[in-house]
Amino acid sequence: MPPGTPLGPDRSRRLSATRRQIAALAWPIVLANASVPLLGLVDTAVIGNAGTARELGAIALGVLIFNFLYWSFGFLRMGTTGFTAQAWGAGDKTEVRATLGRALLLAAVLGTGLILLRRPIGGTAIALLQADPATEDFTASYFFLRIWGAPASLGIFAVLGSFVGTGRTDHLLRTQLFLNGLNAALDLLLAGLLGMGVRGIALGTVIAEWATLGVCLAVVGAAMRRQAGDGEELWPWARIGNVRRVLPMLAANGNIMVRTLFLITGFAWFTNQSAGLGTEVLAANHILLQLVSLSAYLLDGYANATEILVGRAVGRGKRGAFDAAVRAATELAGITAILLGAAVLLLGSTAVSALTDLAPVREVAECHLVWTAAYVAASFAAFQLDGVFIGATGTTEMRNASILSFVAFYAASRILTPLLGNDGLWLAFLLYVTARAVALGLFYPRLRRGVAN
Repeated sequence: MPPGTPLGPDRSRRLSATRRQIAALAWPIVLANASVPLLGLVDTAVIGNAGTARELGAIALGVLIFNFLYWSFGFLRMGTTGFTAQAWGAGDKTEVRATLGRALLLAAVLGTGLILLRRPIGGTAIALLQADPATEDFTASYFFLRIWGAPASLGIFAVLGSFVGTGRTDHLLRTQLFLNGLNAALDLLLAGLLGMGVRGIALGTVIAEWATLGVCLAVVGAAMRRQAGDGEELWPWARIGNVRRVLPMLAANGNIMVRTLFLITGFAWFTNQSAGLGTEVLAANHILLQLVSLSAYLLDGYANATEILVGRAVGRGKRGAFDAAVRAATELAGITAILLGAAVLLLGSTAVSALTDLAPVREVAECHLVWTAAYVAASFAAFQLDGVFIGATGTTEMRNASILSFVAFYAASRILTPLLGNDGLWLAFLLYVTARAVALGLFYPRLRRGVAN
């Protein structure tokens, strides 16, 4: 973490100004991010009150599969943000547009590939999950419909990465509100009013993703036309295909992909272990993960703001600005995490009751709220360090930290779950997020030294 040297008047003023920057950048991201888990809460509430525990479990498993698939390509958001912020900090607006062009092309190729390979991917994923046959059938219905939104979903990742990297967090807010508001409305209509169940949830998501990509491309196209000077190409194709720029991007994206795969594998392992403990535990842990997700998206606003300011500081070679950004964002995120953990303890039972009327599921969830609160309070350190390393494109360290923390989680869960059941699984999950922060913290001093004075 940042050095603990006393702050002089100039540094204190800079830190205060950076806090204001963080807050200004973070609040639209916080609101935008909050809409993502709120959509998950809507999905859970619709199926939790109109469906069965098996359908609720199928949503949990289906979301798990798509989280694994899509966030495996999370570099389309994170890598785009880091390279864009550094190009913006260096004043290279042409490279800002070229970075987005590369990301959109890659998103189209990867999304189309997922559709073409949907049967082996879906069949393998469902076969690997420990669920009863009826739950697997519901999961298959969800997967084979929702997969048609893959190119749109990945394309949105790329555009959002550009929005964050350029500091246009107001655009990100509008995009996420449109996507998740439309998706929630379609879910209520299709799954709730029309009784389509899990297929309605999937269809609503696909329609919302394609509509949002169209809106995104219109917005970003208008912004890029204003940014490009007279005689400049809107899409600088020579720069987009420049091998000297493409190869570092691919190397960084590969590291982020490995990092994300191990991170999502950790959540997949948590859900898989939950399924092994019974249908009620699977459904209850899915509900608790909605609370974790809501808190994570709120805290991620500070991490995203950190990405912007750290990337610009690295692009300009300003270590003082780097230090101020890290310190200010971490302080704000830590306070927010403690408040969110307290909110889970105080309001968690009410949230669980709103999300399902299935008594056995509610009972299991309420018994484990304390673990959820502890996870939320402890998680901010890992999120903040992720933001630092993304902004600085320290992707090798991110990859290594993710691998080390997953190994620690896997070992802990294998020991603690048989001994303590779901309590042991949650304890191992808490150790997991703590191990991520510790591993990144060990790499931090070297990353900071690499930023020019």
